[in-house]
Amino acid sequence: MSWTFTFFFNSIFTGAGLAMDAFSASLANGLNEPDMRRRRMFCIAGVFAGFQFLMPLLGWFCVHTLAHFFSAFQKFIPWIALILLCFIGGKMLLDARLGGEAEKECRVCTLATLLMQGVATSIDALSVGFTIASYDALMAFVSCLIIAVVTYGICSAGLFIGRRFGIALADKASVFGGCILIFIGIEIFLTGIL
Repeated sequence: MSWTFTFFFNSIFTGAGLAMDAFSASLANGLNEPDMRRRRMFCIAGVFAGFQFLMPLLGWFCVHTLAHFFSAFQKFIPWIALILLCFIGGKMLLDARLGGEAEKECRVCTLATLLMQGVATSIDALSVGFTIASYDALMAFVSCLIIAVVTYGICSAGLFIGRRFGIALADKASVFGGCILIFIGIEIFLTGIL
């Protein structure tokens, strides 16, 4: 593979495709925390971008070193994403059902929740390592960096949109956000097993 227009085009659109789950999770986070500050929004988008950078690079590394172990692990990816996202989404629905002060306290996306969202929405990006297996180390790094930049932009947009509508839908934001995360988990699961 060489440094062609196709390389950059493919990297950008791979990033856009991979970022859709992270966009939905960002939207849910913005809905649940309508008073989120910009600095926090950029940090959250950075976490999603970081995972979208690391996972394909890890997949590329596995192809070049541990391919036989990775192929055995790949069948569990849809299950892991389903469990993590349904857990997070279910917790949001439960917190919304409890209401009152408990809901307000649980609206804030904690670091642990954010890391679980990051893993769950990017775990399918491990398989991108197979598609970039023909790249040398530098090209794989640049491709993953492009994917991360695209993800960062898309997730920032999701947070801004979610925050804007979260103010208008404050009463139903936790329910809607939880449903979005559960739907993402089911979608990743069904796509992975079909």
